[in-house]
Amino acid sequence: MLANSSFSMPSTFLLIGIPGLEGGTLWIAITFCLIYILAIVGNCTILYVIKTEKSLHGPMYFFLSMLALNDMAFSSSTMPTMLGIFWFDAGRVDAVCCLTQMFFVHSLSAIETGVLAAMAFDRFIAICFPLRYMTLLTNVLLGKIAMAIVVRAIVIISPVPVLVGRLQYCTENVVSHSYCDHMAVVQVACGDIRIKSVYGLVISLSVIGIDLIFIGLSYTMILRAVYKLPSRAARHKAVGTCGSHICVITITYFPGVFSFVTYRFGQNTIPHSVHILLANIYILFPAFLNPLVYGVKTKQIRERVLRTFYLKTDTFRPLH
Repeated sequence: MLANSSFSMPSTFLLIGIPGLEGGTLWIAITFCLIYILAIVGNCTILYVIKTEKSLHGPMYFFLSMLALNDMAFSSSTMPTMLGIFWFDAGRVDAVCCLTQMFFVHSLSAIETGVLAAMAFDRFIAICFPLRYMTLLTNVLLGKIAMAIVVRAIVIISPVPVLVGRLQYCTENVVSHSYCDHMAVVQVACGDIRIKSVYGLVISLSVIGIDLIFIGLSYTMILRAVYKLPSRAARHKAVGTCGSHICVITITYFPGVFSFVTYRFGQNTIPHSVHILLANIYILFPAFLNPLVYGVKTKQIRERVLRTFYLKTDTFRPLH
């Protein structure tokens, strides 16, 4: 794959960050770095609260833990590369490392949508079959769902870097991106890239489309069940249990779908710098916002965090 040939894959790629915004990259990097640190702290807090609070050892919080772990891995898959480009002008990346990053970025994205679909299924069982919730969503079933999500992502995404590595490359190795995105690297290749582009498009649409359809069906059944509840208070409580998940779905899918559509179909109307900013926002901002959403809207997590903070401040209170 890396043989010395005029049409072989180059030994390295040069990532140039965000073309057109070179003058503001310092402040962009500082902002993204602060958001990244807060994202790591927020998700670690969620994981700590779920682990230490026995009342949160249930199916809903199992999937929330998966989401937190995936968010940290997802944002960490690109942030070191981006900060290295912006702060140290270290944009040269080994080709194998570039393909490896490509695999992790897109597989973690597939895991993200899979976890959101699983969380929708969890809410469907909780509202439509509340008395059988714990008996249906056993630990064995939760493990199988988690394994299926991870295996699906690996199987679907594994061919992507392999196909990219087999493309024909001439002398160009400059990638107009802040990390090794699939389409950004493919556009560096010379020759016919339509088959690889179509494969990437089909994979993206199938993963996102299937998960969105599953989420839509789950919430359709949830709304039907909620509509049949006898009192407004019961309906409000049932919908309230879905509020956090709906917010997280919006936070994740909106920038992701917008970035995907504009990158593939809006090349002539939207500046390239906007595409790259959206791609980074899609990876970084859900990891930052998801802990805030669940911390604010989930009573058990909110109370546990406040109780922990109160105990710490009370411990260090000066004596009079």
